[in-house]
Amino acid sequence: MFTDKLPTETRGILNSIPALIDRTFPLPGRFRSALPSNVAELSRLLTGARGERSLSYLSRPNFLSAYLRYFLPWNLYRLCRLLPSLDIPLRAGDTIIDLGSGPLTLVSALWITRPQLRDIPLEFYCVDRCGPALEAGKKFFAAISTAAPAVGSNLWKINLAREDIDFRTQAKSRVGADAALVCAVNLFNEVYENLPHNNSEALRRMAANIARYTHSQAAADASILTVEPGIPQSGCFINFLRSAFMELGRPPVSPCPHSETCPLPGAKKRWCHFAFETGEAPKDLHRLSAAAGIPKERLVLSFLLAGPAAKTIMENEREVRVVSDAFPLPNNRFGRYGCSAAGLVLLTGEKNRIEKIISGSLIPESSTINMEARDEKSGALLMEVK
Repeated sequence: MFTDKLPTETRGILNSIPALIDRTFPLPGRFRSALPSNVAELSRLLTGARGERSLSYLSRPNFLSAYLRYFLPWNLYRLCRLLPSLDIPLRAGDTIIDLGSGPLTLVSALWITRPQLRDIPLEFYCVDRCGPALEAGKKFFAAISTAAPAVGSNLWKINLAREDIDFRTQAKSRVGADAALVCAVNLFNEVYENLPHNNSEALRRMAANIARYTHSQAAADASILTVEPGIPQSGCFINFLRSAFMELGRPPVSPCPHSETCPLPGAKKRWCHFAFETGEAPKDLHRLSAAAGIPKERLVLSFLLAGPAAKTIMENEREVRVVSDAFPLPNNRFGRYGCSAAGLVLLTGEKNRIEKIISGSLIPESSTINMEARDEKSGALLMEVK
């Protein structure tokens, strides 16, 4: 799923973003020394101290500045690693709804990674409860679309919708267009973040509400993309969301290679998530991360792309999706977990073969899979990688 290297143009644009942000949102010198501490404090509020965070935290200039300089570039990098691997057909005149858009991260990532879309008319509805973040995002997108221009003029129309949608209820939105793509990136964890980890029934109800809402916003032949932090509770939520979409006639397109029961429901320390290295991220971004005390050597995410009922994934039914890091096994062997229509699979082999498999890769099933024997610890089917 993730490639070893970013495309040359994508990497060049990402490397230019820290300087582009500084030009677009100048930070007075007297405030620059406080930037690392503001990044660290915002990170604390977004993770371990979420209960202290106000709903309008990005309305504070210091936090918005920290978000634009740290979280926006990292989220762009993450999406630029994911989006090229996804089959999301968009055509001239299509509408895209981006829920929880913030500073238009998804819109900018599409522009960066899908240059073939830059010259066709698309209309975006960017929904978020924070007006300053939306306005900053529109300004940032104008800057990045000028820095990486289309052949002709920019034909993307951006509509900002300041709106707070409560997904815990039967939510309704003023944005009523049937979209070809409905996206929600880093949004739903704010809905389920305060639930106890063992409250699976409440998590299931939330996933069903969210699925119905996004389903109603999408056209019959549309795709729905959800991207969440790669933590166990996200894996559990994604599993419930997957089931809810299937009940609505929208099968999983990715990362699932099948439409059978999910073998990684987020329990027993195994959940569906994907990791990749950050060596190609901008050096300035790495320096800011280190100064804030939160360096990033790799990024982890969980996601789900649901498609229309007519879209099937039968071509992947005989493949195994790699969904874990490599880990040692007895007898100098190494393994990684995989997901398949047959259930959980333990891929085994020599260390160098197992470690060089890219996270999210699809491995074709072969005669080496043992449908009789299972791993004693996990109960997974065994598959030799040669």
